[in-house]
Amino acid sequence: MSGSLWLKPPKTGGTPLPAIPRPRRGPRANRPDDAPPRVLGTAAAGPAGHPAPAGHPAPAGPAGAPVPAAPPPAGDGLAADPLDELAARLDGFVATAVHPDEIAAILESDGMTDEHIRLTYGRADSFSLAEDLYARVERRHPEPSAPSAGVWHGELWGCLLRGLVFALPGLAYVLAAPLLVAEHGRSGLPAGTVPLLAGAVTGWVWNQALSHRAYTWLGLGDRPAAARALLTGAPAGALAGTAVALVTAGPGEIPAAVFAAGQSLYLAAATVLLVLGRERALLRALLPLAGAVPAFRWDLPDALRSGLLLASLAASVVLAAVVLRPGLRRGAAGRGGPPRAASLPYGLFGLGSGLLVLHAGAADTLVSGAGAVIALTLSMGPAEWLLHRFRGESLIRLRTLTTAREFRRAATGTLVLCLGGYLTVLLALTLAATLAWPGAPWPTFPRLVTLLLIGTVLWLGLLLQAFGAVLSAATVCLFAAAAQTVHPAAGPLTAGGAAALLAALTCVLLVRPTAHRA
Repeated sequence: MSGSLWLKPPKTGGTPLPAIPRPRRGPRANRPDDAPPRVLGTAAAGPAGHPAPAGHPAPAGPAGAPVPAAPPPAGDGLAADPLDELAARLDGFVATAVHPDEIAAILESDGMTDEHIRLTYGRADSFSLAEDLYARVERRHPEPSAPSAGVWHGELWGCLLRGLVFALPGLAYVLAAPLLVAEHGRSGLPAGTVPLLAGAVTGWVWNQALSHRAYTWLGLGDRPAAARALLTGAPAGALAGTAVALVTAGPGEIPAAVFAAGQSLYLAAATVLLVLGRERALLRALLPLAGAVPAFRWDLPDALRSGLLLASLAASVVLAAVVLRPGLRRGAAGRGGPPRAASLPYGLFGLGSGLLVLHAGAADTLVSGAGAVIALTLSMGPAEWLLHRFRGESLIRLRTLTTAREFRRAATGTLVLCLGGYLTVLLALTLAATLAWPGAPWPTFPRLVTLLLIGTVLWLGLLLQAFGAVLSAATVCLFAAAAQTVHPAAGPLTAGGAAALLAALTCVLLVRPTAHRA
């Protein structure tokens, strides 16, 4: 999957934050050098209508009566209480806030320090001032605008299309299987498995990090820079995957290493097309792989198998090269851009999630293991749509609910509904793959439970990644994958612990209103 789901080009023409009022100061010549700050509610009138300094008596009129304060000059706009003016200026933001912390974030983002707040508004800090503003302004949450017809329908079809292009490359293994036959395997695996897995995992890690960097450029509104990042990063990833496959190939596994090199090249081209939104073009490039369907029942000539594989690979590379033409412009990605280290956690998440998928496919038989991998891969399309659904429903609740408690309850309910929907889809795809695959045995109950737990880990990890908590998700996935590698028999326990930990992190981080503010 693409590295960052929610990075979008910044919108223009939005409503800017209102200016935070600052204390007005008169000309320097009109103020005594030793005049202390004004104290709210205690200032008497001084000369020329300025407040008298604290600790000095106000000038007296006839019979000792104090001189009344001169009104402020016309058009000065200075409120009697600065908090009234601040509440008026921030009225639109304060009225829609569901917690004082949202208001405090607005104040701090404008650079208001605690010292300024104490001197100007008489409150201890930004949180105290935010609580006063929250209590002073009535809650007014506008009704959400009606979504356009077919919004979710359109997004659903787009996500299903992505799920399809994620799964179709699996047909390449069906076509290539007779071409990769070798005499001896290693580590209890079929011959050629080690270089294939090594090249695939390298591609997952590299392309996940590369996708994040390109999406970051897209989020900054610089598509040529994103194309430039892909133009330099995708070939490097293909070379890295090829080198790892060749290094890990053993005697008699050269055909598998050559196939792994083509696999690395395809992963690089597919990353380019998916990040730049060319899913339909990628689907057309994968159409030759449909020739694998007859190969389930009949033996195809080796020349036909090789020709279909090369046609699909060549089409993917050519289409990727075409869409990368903006990256050739001079000056594309010329500025510093996002730091490369920021993309590292996304690569680690790709490593952890990829290893978990491989463990899900490590069944007693190749057929049942392949069915689990196919189900997980196809489920990534519905998973992406449900991530969009959670985001959209949370934003609607943010505008319609009036308290943080109500929002937490609604967000938790939406989270449970979306996760349950994804696991239902995953279960249905697993059963469908078992029925469609000739001679596939029915998965046992423990394997189904393990598969659903791994699906929970993947979906919650993608959700946390979409909201920026990618390091936590990557850490949990890596520990779970490492534990399953060391103790394969502890798969259900390891996956269950990882799912519970990610569920707890999600409930802590994503049910807060501030996590959903744009």
